[in-house]
Amino acid sequence: MKLLVLGGTKNLGRHVVEAALASGHEVTLFNRGRTNPELFPSVRRLVGERAAPGVLATGEWDGVIDMSGFLVRAVSLSASVLRDRCGFYTFMSSIAVYASKTTAGMTEYADLLPWPEGAPEDEFTMDLYGPSKVRCESLLTATFGDRTAAVRSGFVVGPYNPDFGNWGWALAHGLPMECAARPDQPIQYIDARDLAAFLLHLTISRSSGPYNAVGPTHTMTDLADTWRSAVPTRPPVNWHPTEDHFHLPHDGTNDGTFQLTNTRALTAGLHLRPPIETARDYITWVHNGNVPPAPPH
Repeated sequence: MKLLVLGGTKNLGRHVVEAALASGHEVTLFNRGRTNPELFPSVRRLVGERAAPGVLATGEWDGVIDMSGFLVRAVSLSASVLRDRCGFYTFMSSIAVYASKTTAGMTEYADLLPWPEGAPEDEFTMDLYGPSKVRCESLLTATFGDRTAAVRSGFVVGPYNPDFGNWGWALAHGLPMECAARPDQPIQYIDARDLAAFLLHLTISRSSGPYNAVGPTHTMTDLADTWRSAVPTRPPVNWHPTEDHFHLPHDGTNDGTFQLTNTRALTAGLHLRPPIETARDYITWVHNGNVPPAPPH
C-alpha cells in the first residue's frame, strides 16, 4: 500500500514507519524535517507545516497515519486537503478523551470531554490536550465518515519512547527504580511496537471507529516487580523520589483512566506482548548505548 505518515521520525512514529517498511509498504513522510532528518533515507519526504499542508495536494495514498495531530486547526486543514486523496485515515488519539477519570471499565463509547467555550483551536496547552483530541476525532469522522479510526492510548513504552524510560535506565545500570505513584495505583500501558503494528493493521484493513489500545491493568507494585525480574539482581523501588516521572494523583481521581476496557481493540487485531518482554527489550536498548528521551510535556 501507499502510506502517508504525518510525523514519523520520533517516538512511536519511528516504530510505525519501521513496521510499514518491514511489511513492504511504500511510505511517504510529511513533517517539518527538523527531528531526526537522517532517518529513513530511502523514504519520500514532504516537508511542511501542519498549519500549511498544501504540499499534501501533490499526492494520493491508500492510507494516512496521523502521528502529529495535536492542534485542532492543523488537523482540520490537513483533513480538508486529504479528504479525496486517501482511502483511509488513522488518527493517533489518547485515553485523555474521556469525561470521567474515575469510572473503571469504560469502553470507547463512554462520555467524552466537551470543548471549552471560547478555547483556541490553534494553541496547545495541557488543559486542552484531551478536549483537542476529542474535537479532532469528531472533525475527522465528519470529514471521512467510516474511512477513519481513532486509536486511544496512554503510556507507550519501548525504544525511542520516554514512558517508563527511567525504569529501563535504572535497571540497565543497576540503580534503584523510582516511582512517585502510589504502589496500588492502577496502570495500563502498551508496547510501542504493538501499538505501531495495530495502527498499521487498522489502516490496511480499514477498520473504522475508536479503539482503546491499552494493555491489561496492573498495579504499580506488580508492574515494578515484573520489570525488576528482568535483571539478575533485583534493585529496590524508591516510592518517594524527588522527581516524579508519572504525575499521577495519589487520591484516586485518575484511576479510571487506567482501567479501560480493550475488548474492541483485541477483537480488531491488537496483539499484546507480555510486560517482561517489553522490560527486557528496553533494558537491552539502553545497554546498546541509547538514552531514553525526555517526556514531551
